[in-house]
Amino acid sequence: MSTTVAQAATSTALWYTRCPVPTALGIAVHRGWFDEEFGPDGITLNSLQETREPAIRESHFDHSLPSSFRQGGNIPALWARSRGAATRVVGLSWTNEFQAIVTLPGSGIRHSRDLRGRRLGLPRHAISIDFWRAAALKGFLTALELEGLGHSDAQWVDLPEPTREAGEARIAIGKLGQAPGNASTFRGPHEYGLEVAALVRGDVDAIFVKGVAGLETVHLIDAHVVIDLGAHPDPLVRIGNGTPRTLTVDQALIDERPDLVSRFVSVVVAAGDWATKHPAETVAYIGRETRSSDEWVRYAYGSEVHRHLETNLAQTSIDGLVAFKDFLFEWGFLEHDFDARAWIEPQPYTEVSKYRRAWVA
Repeated sequence: MSTTVAQAATSTALWYTRCPVPTALGIAVHRGWFDEEFGPDGITLNSLQETREPAIRESHFDHSLPSSFRQGGNIPALWARSRGAATRVVGLSWTNEFQAIVTLPGSGIRHSRDLRGRRLGLPRHAISIDFWRAAALKGFLTALELEGLGHSDAQWVDLPEPTREAGEARIAIGKLGQAPGNASTFRGPHEYGLEVAALVRGDVDAIFVKGVAGLETVHLIDAHVVIDLGAHPDPLVRIGNGTPRTLTVDQALIDERPDLVSRFVSVVVAAGDWATKHPAETVAYIGRETRSSDEWVRYAYGSEVHRHLETNLAQTSIDGLVAFKDFLFEWGFLEHDFDARAWIEPQPYTEVSKYRRAWVA
């Protein structure tokens, strides 16, 4: 552990991080509930997104910071665990989102079966764990498999991280916006600028996009949606980086202060419950997280998104996590295999009722 990370971990401070997506943790932060819960005990809550220390910010991916929680995409969490990070899953959430394979209108690709023999773009980024690449590969392979096709039935084109001399197409896309917080932690200037530039140049025939940024992309270039995997009736078809999302914490904090872990989880669970009764406010909070309008939020995550921010340990979510872990290991995104079911620690969630307060009103 680096000196900076070690210094950040104290008995009077907890850390949290979340992705710029719909999460109950994000709602609890916006409503100030963590400060209300822990402030009277002299415990401060710190956000990784608000620190400038690179070693601490990297914990968003490798979960190296003690006394820290993370709710967001499961790929970094699975990757960190596969590398030996002593973390545990204490909750799972499942918020369906737009996940699509898209092409330009004149590509001749109308259905998933038309992807046979075509050039499919896979981004490649020089970051700790390339979750964009993993998500894209999963989306493409799922679309192919639904038509009885496989990896060998398509051409795969690497799209490496652009240099400073990136073309005008990427610069134009970049003006659409970026994730909350310091962009260096996530990606800038736009999540799919790299893929769209390749599509517009004619280097590839199809790309994978998801979420609000994915819908922005579709409308910006008037793309044709070949298949929206996020709308498929089978939840195991919809698995990806965001389905399910993991709530993880370091094992040491569970061992030393299980009460703090249970209290933190109780606030996250309460925020999901609160969301079901406050649709307009919930959509507004998600808009702040994703830097998008209420209309885009409902378009990307559904008109009932406020009903799907629950954090629990539902069997469907557990099965989805296990299946996606298997996929990531099979395709080389995880260094070592591990038992994803044994990774789950149910105790904090089962004790939520002991610490519930009158948050939901």
